[in-house]
Amino acid sequence: MVAHLIQFATDHYILVAIFVVLLVALLVNELRRGGQSLSNGQLTALVNADKALVIDIRPSKEYSAGHIVGALNIPQDKIASRMTELEKHKEKTLIVVDAMGQQSGAVCGELIKAGYTAAKLSGGVSSWKADNLPLVK
Repeated sequence: MVAHLIQFATDHYILVAIFVVLLVALLVNELRRGGQSLSNGQLTALVNADKALVIDIRPSKEYSAGHIVGALNIPQDKIASRMTELEKHKEKTLIVVDAMGQQSGAVCGELIKAGYTAAKLSGGVSSWKADNLPLVK
């Protein structure tokens, strides 16, 4: 099996090189786009020190079913139009939270471009629930 893989790589070195370059480019793009990822513990520490504001970008229905204490609900599709609401929190880190941590990177990128300090919760609300941390309704 490994011998076949090595043989393929040597026979098709140009394809392998293109694949590696594209993979690295994709990884670099994703890392630059999404902002810093925070663990549940890091989020808690920042919020407790009053250095962060949690922004929940899930739809209002999901937010109402359970959200992190003190989180502000701004659905993802309304983030651009409601950016002015965040002006009073410019000195804080805005921590973007979604259901599973998949959409928060794009919103972080928008906030960073607008001049905010932003980060995302790794794993979203699902990781918060998995760690048995409190949600309020």
